[in-house]
Amino acid sequence: MTDVKAGYDTCPDWAPFFGYFGASACIILANWGAAWGTWGAGLGICKMGISYPAGVIKSIVPIVMAGVLGIYGLIVAVIIAEGIKEPNDGGYNTYSIYNGYTHMAAGLCCGLSCLAAGGTIGQIGYTGTITYGAKASQGMRGWMTHTIGKGGAADEAPQESVSYGEDANKLFVGFLIMLIFSEAIALYGLIVALILSQKSYECTIAN
Repeated sequence: MTDVKAGYDTCPDWAPFFGYFGASACIILANWGAAWGTWGAGLGICKMGISYPAGVIKSIVPIVMAGVLGIYGLIVAVIIAEGIKEPNDGGYNTYSIYNGYTHMAAGLCCGLSCLAAGGTIGQIGYTGTITYGAKASQGMRGWMTHTIGKGGAADEAPQESVSYGEDANKLFVGFLIMLIFSEAIALYGLIVALILSQKSYECTIAN
């Protein structure tokens, strides 16, 4: 930490604006990304539930991963808010413009990364859950699956059903890998935001 004299150039009265802007932008954008991801993946799960109800709980993974994005934003926003110093007893501002810029950069870094990750998770979750359900159900509706393995093809249907199940599981593994790398986008932003938020340059009152 470097001590400098309090003055308009280094610690103006409006410097905290950038810090609070960074904190608010971080939590707003992160929650926006979380809502976006939940919205897209939730729609896909609801549609998949019609054709393959047994896979609803298994496909809840993108909803959980989208919700984590809001936690990332909350962590960084709290750290930024705690780093914003109030004026001292003499009414002089000790929060420097340097701190304001770094806190704003940290908030935008985490918030925008979470927003991008949320959109990606939502799109992958929407498409992935629908295709997984269609593959696992062999393209049939949930109320029709009880006919599989009955009738004239009783000997062949179980084997075919196992094949469809294996293909669906392979598809689900790829689905999870895409979600993991989508979540990594937000994680990268979180790491950089935490590093930025540790930068500090406060002012002291000249004697």
